[in-house]
Amino acid sequence: MKLRSLNNDDTPLEFYIPDYSSKLEIPFFDVGISAGFPSPADDFIELTIDLNKEFIKNKDTTFFAKVKGHSMKDVGINDGDLLIIDKSLEPQNNKIAVCQVDGKFTVKRIKIEKDTVWLIAENEDYEPIKVTSENELLIWGIVVHSIKSF
Repeated sequence: MKLRSLNNDDTPLEFYIPDYSSKLEIPFFDVGISAGFPSPADDFIELTIDLNKEFIKNKDTTFFAKVKGHSMKDVGINDGDLLIIDKSLEPQNNKIAVCQVDGKFTVKRIKIEKDTVWLIAENEDYEPIKVTSENELLIWGIVVHSIKSF
């Protein structure tokens, strides 16, 4: 899967649009990975998986962004992770979204209370962002997966 960068140096997230022109099937073992003793028969079960089909449900509305920062670390979204974001999904209470607040990008959990929208970090070192009528809020999409490296 090729990615085309959309970032500029002022953006705290690097955005990418996936290239679907090729198909990549890689080996996939559909038996689960044992944390105990593996079965000898498991050595001979092999399928393939296409990561585009597995992780991207709406290819025309899906994009990627690389995380910069630590505000979502308590839900396992860390600096350097690659987020898969779907613009076709409706923003809802408790969903994690890529947002633009007053021209600045962030990834936060949406919290809706009566007439107030909050953008909540998942790290106690960061204060919640209260969105008021003075703010310009754009929800770019809902985070559906996070891919990380070890």
